[in-house]
Amino acid sequence: MDIQRPASVAQAKKRRQYMIGAAAVVVIVIVSVVLSGLEPAAPTVERATVWVDTVKRGPMVRQVRGLGTLVPVDEARRWVPASTQGRVEKIVLRPGVQVTPDTIVLELSDPNVQQALNDAEQQLRAAEADYNSLKARLDADTLNQRAQAAIVRADHDIAQNDRKMNEALAKEGLVSQQILSQAVTRAESLTVRNRIEGDRLKVSEASAAAQLASAQANIDQRRSTYNLRRQQVDQLRVRAGMAGVLEQVPVEVGQQVQPGTNLVRVADPTRLKAELRIAETQARDLTIGQIASVDTRNGFIPGKVVRIDPAAVNGTVTVDVALEGELPRGARPDLSVDGTIELERLDNVLFVGRPAFGQEQSTVGLFKLNSETGEASRAQVQLGRSSVNTIEVLGGLAEGDQVVLSDMSAWDQFEKIRLR
Repeated sequence: MDIQRPASVAQAKKRRQYMIGAAAVVVIVIVSVVLSGLEPAAPTVERATVWVDTVKRGPMVRQVRGLGTLVPVDEARRWVPASTQGRVEKIVLRPGVQVTPDTIVLELSDPNVQQALNDAEQQLRAAEADYNSLKARLDADTLNQRAQAAIVRADHDIAQNDRKMNEALAKEGLVSQQILSQAVTRAESLTVRNRIEGDRLKVSEASAAAQLASAQANIDQRRSTYNLRRQQVDQLRVRAGMAGVLEQVPVEVGQQVQPGTNLVRVADPTRLKAELRIAETQARDLTIGQIASVDTRNGFIPGKVVRIDPAAVNGTVTVDVALEGELPRGARPDLSVDGTIELERLDNVLFVGRPAFGQEQSTVGLFKLNSETGEASRAQVQLGRSSVNTIEVLGGLAEGDQVVLSDMSAWDQFEKIRLR
């Protein structure tokens, strides 16, 4: 049979259950408060996967770097254009061979040019024949004039002697005044005639010289035209024009070319410069004369900046570097190179390796390492002037501090990490 429990026992049991529940709630609240006050556990990162560098103090060289190519200096590369129209008959040499100024690279043909040469040659020969004929005729005329002048001069001399003789005889009364007068008149007439013949001879000689000069000018003109036509025929055999390496022959056999068409490009491979492409954000401190070093992958060549392009193209500025050292083996035009330009040297500055993210004159968050705990906490670092691999530290770090320079964007939500 059932035994009825007293009411006091049931109430005590309920009271105990309430107390246990209240205690559990209090414990949960206390644990929650404690846990909420704790920081999240720092994630662990393998030290071998990050780049850690030490902050240093001392001299720092500011540099910029850019990729580029080796190209011949301006006067060491030349295009040879077509001087006349023609058709490409034969390509004698292909790019890559050594050439001299007289090396024939290709041959052109043009019947009109050859015909023009023949016409010019015939005109020159005709002009020379006309000159010789004119000279012979003028020489004959001049000789006749000289002979006539000589006869008159002889008659003049005889008349003068007769006059002197008759004047002497007239003083002694041996000749009449009529004979003396005739002698004087004849002498004076021949004096005038002798002077006229002398002037006529001078005019004749001057006229002959002028006619011969005109004929000679015609010959010179014909010869100049002939030389030009002959030069045009000779230029149908296109020569390199300078010593070096044949770089391009951008025409094919049978192609018709016009005057001015580029036919051959030759370059001297021993006279090179470097064309570097520097990011426009790093080019503001570049100046003419700065020291540079060019890496050809087979050696370094010292140089200096000689030209800076005034305009940026595709985000880069082209900088010409004159090479001042001996070229290493394998250096040739269009070879890809890596160049470094020295901007300035800073003395006694605080610097560190350049972080993956962080431009000069900016403030970035970097993880600073605590060597005792193995943890790295985020620190705000003020950066100054930058170089290729280093950057100046203006604040937030001290000499000897170690910081993580790798890309830590995956841990942006953490203020601390643990390096293992």
